[in-house]
Amino acid sequence: MRAVRLSVVTAAATAAALTAVTGCTEKSDAKGGSGTIEVTAADTECDTSSKSVPAGQVTLKIENKGSKATEVEIVFPDDRIVSEKENIGPGTKYTLTAEVKAGSYEIACRPGMKGHGVRQKLTVTGGSKVAKRDPRLDKAVAAYREYAQEQADETLPKAKAFAEAVKDGDIAAAKKEYAPSRLGWERTEPVAESFGDIDPLVDVREDGLEEGQDLEKDWTGWHRLEKSLWQDKKIGATEKKLADRLVADLTDWQKRVGKAVITPTSMANGAKELLDEVATGKVTGEEERYSHTDLVDFKGNVEGAEKAYELLKPVAGENDAALTKELDKQFTALNTLLDKYRTDKTSYDFVSYDKLGKSDVKDLQDAVNALAEPLSKLAAAVVK
Repeated sequence: MRAVRLSVVTAAATAAALTAVTGCTEKSDAKGGSGTIEVTAADTECDTSSKSVPAGQVTLKIENKGSKATEVEIVFPDDRIVSEKENIGPGTKYTLTAEVKAGSYEIACRPGMKGHGVRQKLTVTGGSKVAKRDPRLDKAVAAYREYAQEQADETLPKAKAFAEAVKDGDIAAAKKEYAPSRLGWERTEPVAESFGDIDPLVDVREDGLEEGQDLEKDWTGWHRLEKSLWQDKKIGATEKKLADRLVADLTDWQKRVGKAVITPTSMANGAKELLDEVATGKVTGEEERYSHTDLVDFKGNVEGAEKAYELLKPVAGENDAALTKELDKQFTALNTLLDKYRTDKTSYDFVSYDKLGKSDVKDLQDAVNALAEPLSKLAAAVVK
C-alpha cells in the first residue's frame, strides 16, 4: 500500500517544471559508469550522476541523506513505474537493479513517500544492442504475467461479493468477505502499484492521504470500508457508494494488468517489495488496524513473492546456487511460522492480529528480516 500520488502532469509540463521548482539537479556523468547511476536523495533534492545510460541493465546506487524515509523510482513520463524501492530510511543505502528499454524516463525521489516527488529526466539510449535474454526468463515473465492476470480475475468476484454484502447492509457478511477479497491484490501488489493511480483509490489508509485532501471526499477503497465495518459499525448510503466505487476501480485494474511493464528484474524487485510491505505494514499491525486481518494480507504478500521467486529460480540458481538455497530455506521457515497462526489449515482463516503476543510478533519480524535480506539479492542473480 503506497501513499496517494498527486495528479500526474503532462510530460511536457513535467520537463518544464523540473528545473524551476523541484530542486532536482544533475552531477557529472563521470561517476558510476555505464548503466550505473548514483542517486543522492534528500528532503528537497534528488541528485543523479547521469542523465543518460544505455538500454539494458540499469543500476541505481541510492543513498538517502534526508531526514525522511524516501522512495526512489524509475518512471515513464505518464507516471507508470518501471521499478522502485520504497522505505529507504534516512542515512541508508540501497542498490536497485532494473531492465530498461530505450526511451525517455524520469528518476523520482519521493521523500516521505508522498506526492509527485523530486524528479530528474533520464534518457535510455540504444535498444538494438541489448544483450539477448535467456529464453527461460522470457518464459518466467510470461508465466508471471498470466499469474497476475489470474489474481485480478479471481479478485473481482470476491470484491463484488464483499460489495454486495455492504450494499445489503449486512455487516457480518461484509466482514466475512473483506479479507478474501484482498488476497489477489496482496499477491501482486507491485504490479498494481506500477500504474500509479489505482493503489491510492483502493488500498490507501487514512494516514496515507496527501496534505490538503479531504478525508470524507478523497478517502476511498477497502480501508475506508474496513473502518466503517469494524470501528464505526455502520453501513449507510456513503458506504454503499464506496462499495460500488471499489468494484469499479478494481475492474479498471483487472483490465489494465495485461499492459503492465514486467521484466525479470521487476519480478525480483517486486518480490522484495512485497516483503517490505509485510515489514512496514503487516508485522506492525498498521495495515488492517480495524479488522486485524493482517495475517491474511501477510500470507498473500509472501505467496506473491514466492511465486515470482519460483519462476526466476532456474536462472538464479545457476548464477548463485547459495542464494537460492538460502531463499528456499527462509521461505519454508516463514511459511511454517505463518501456518502456526491458521485457525483452519485448509483456508485463509488466521488468528486476529491483535491476539498475538509480543514474542509472536518478534518471531514474525525475525522471519521476515531473514527472508528479506537474501531476497534483495535476487534481481542481481537473475541478470548476472
